[in-house]
Amino acid sequence: MAFTLSPLPFPKEALEPHIDAATMEIHHDKHHNTYVTNLNKAIANTDADIMNIEDILKNISKYPTAVRNNAGGHYNHSLFWTLLSSHGGGTPAGELAAAINSEFGSFEEFKKKFTESAIGRFGSGWAWLIKNSSGKLEICSTPNHDNPLMDIAETKGYPILLIDVWEHSYYLKYQNRRPDYVAAWWNLVNWDEAAKRYSMAKKMETKNLVTK
Repeated sequence: MAFTLSPLPFPKEALEPHIDAATMEIHHDKHHNTYVTNLNKAIANTDADIMNIEDILKNISKYPTAVRNNAGGHYNHSLFWTLLSSHGGGTPAGELAAAINSEFGSFEEFKKKFTESAIGRFGSGWAWLIKNSSGKLEICSTPNHDNPLMDIAETKGYPILLIDVWEHSYYLKYQNRRPDYVAAWWNLVNWDEAAKRYSMAKKMETKNLVTK
């Protein structure tokens, strides 16, 4: 069962001026596509060849590093695109907003802590908002292409929101200014999609969504 690269859910120039079209083209068509290609090579003739991406991630300790890196790269990017929107930004509403306020005190405090997590991730990686196995929202970050669904993750949970802080996601426009990129990214957050993910996580036992 070969994995495929889905098209972006928006035109490459749709996120300007916050993320430029050239970055989106390289990020999606080159980087993400490479992860898909290398993932298919890495799982060929293994039991992972017939598994969905979530099941591979939940059992990632069974597989070589090439599977871990490329399965994570494919999953993380696929999710990342859906949580970006030219009509994004602002603040969440409904149940997700209430949960954020309850857990972090306010949206402003959540935004501050999430930004610190994203900027503070050393080297390449991702910052996440997850619903953990206790049913609470939690902020964490992962190195490289690891994610909270993996059985090797230090902090496990169901992803609600994420930001890519690999340099290839921002270097053409922002060079080494990661804080400027993260600040711009807040204008693109697709809170409707994040709310859908939170609602889905609430309807299902979180322990069934993630590996303990």
